[in-house]
Amino acid sequence: MTEPILRLKGLKASIADKPEIQILHGIDLEIAPGEIHAVMGPNGSGKSTMASTIAGSPTYVVDEGQVFLKGEDITAAAADERARKGVFLSFQYPTPIPGVTMVNLLREALKARRGDEMPAREFLEELRATLGRLKMSEEMARRYVNEGFSGGEKKRAEILQMGMLKPDLAILDETDSGLDVDALRTVAEGVNALKTSDMGILIITHYERILNYITPDRVHILVKGKIVKSGDASLAKEIEANGYDPILKELGLLEGATA
Repeated sequence: MTEPILRLKGLKASIADKPEIQILHGIDLEIAPGEIHAVMGPNGSGKSTMASTIAGSPTYVVDEGQVFLKGEDITAAAADERARKGVFLSFQYPTPIPGVTMVNLLREALKARRGDEMPAREFLEELRATLGRLKMSEEMARRYVNEGFSGGEKKRAEILQMGMLKPDLAILDETDSGLDVDALRTVAEGVNALKTSDMGILIITHYERILNYITPDRVHILVKGKIVKSGDASLAKEIEANGYDPILKELGLLEGATA
């Protein structure tokens, strides 16, 4: 049996500086190699907390449960260690880094991921090939990270990093946030161009629209820090057509669930 790329076992997590506020209340999830899973849910349901906790953000602490990456327990691993092991998180709001070019960021990130420095010629060949697959110009790689970027450019820059780092697990936290239709399609096409049979992808989203371009193998509904329903891609279509209320009502979770 193939080992899952990601396995969450009874994951409970709280805010680090407010341990009395528990946000995740016992999440079980498995993502196999080559699978795309989408986690959807109302505002405040814990979706971004889940993404950040998997990536090892110090903002949250694990109260109970475990996080496994390819069978290895990484629950206690720091964020940088998880990144080196193959966990990639695309941020909802990418931060500008003045004075640091995309090329330099990618070289340093690759060095940390590989454990050694990629020869310059090999790096440039890989960079140009990845830019080509994503239909991006080389000028993007020469710019300072996210400085003066439009919303769409920031998200495309995140996908470029994903393409160069070749993670085992790619977590896309509301990558569709703030994008117009054309930018959304471009970003989604980039994800589709980069996915492989060895990679697991977890898409965190509030809306179904990105799933019009990236077809998930499984869709999970997160409410109040728990997965309350799972299904195939048709579940996302159901939410797009009817909203979350019918599902929440069916499960007896309607009151206060969208707070």
